[in-house]
Amino acid sequence: MNDPWRSGKTANSRSGKRDYDDQLSLADIGRSLWNPLVRMIVAKFQKFYFRAVESVGHHKRDILIARVENARDSLEEAKDQFQTALEKFSALTQFNGGELEELYRQLKIEFDYSTAKALAVKDRIDAVQDVGEALFAEWEGELEQYTSRNLKNSSRQKLKQTQQHYGQLITAMRRAEAKIEPVLNVFQDQVLYLKHNLNAKAIISLEEELIGMTTSVAGLIGAMERSIGRANDFVRTLNGPARQALTADP
Repeated sequence: MNDPWRSGKTANSRSGKRDYDDQLSLADIGRSLWNPLVRMIVAKFQKFYFRAVESVGHHKRDILIARVENARDSLEEAKDQFQTALEKFSALTQFNGGELEELYRQLKIEFDYSTAKALAVKDRIDAVQDVGEALFAEWEGELEQYTSRNLKNSSRQKLKQTQQHYGQLITAMRRAEAKIEPVLNVFQDQVLYLKHNLNAKAIISLEEELIGMTTSVAGLIGAMERSIGRANDFVRTLNGPARQALTADP
């Protein structure tokens, strides 16, 4: 025998599930429409920005050099900050009594500074990639404007060489960026644990994690230093003897 109450409950449950599924579907549709829209707006803004800057005599190559230098400086600042933060955490091993609340505040400040530097690194690497892609797309398109086959082939070869150096640079920068979040996660865990356990037991726990933190930060700093070296090499490539040829091409 059918239970009217159960049947009604089942129908309501199905109806609720359909409503929920409909909401999910609408959300998915919204995201699928929104993401391309955002990308289109950003792309149009980038074109407008590059056009405006180039109208006053600053070419994409010059913008790329400036952004690579900014990203390099940001990596340098982040490297110094993470080293400072590690030193603050290492100082816990010498803690022999005092105000733990003040110690927590100092470590929290270092964590917040490190987070800010990490965000700056990401933003500046993104900015390098934006102008790099625009520069190479423009260079590739303008190859068809040559009437001289020899000059066209020479320009194409320079384009490939510059793209190769740029690819090495971006790879190094993204590798360094990828090592930041795991280190930040460890820092955050230790700061939170200290906040929630302002006692000697918390200090002992932090000391036990210090070796792993030191290894992680050392790996991060090494990746950042390699990325900084790549950035300097790339800037020298564009500012060196080949600059005159690069200026004439794209």
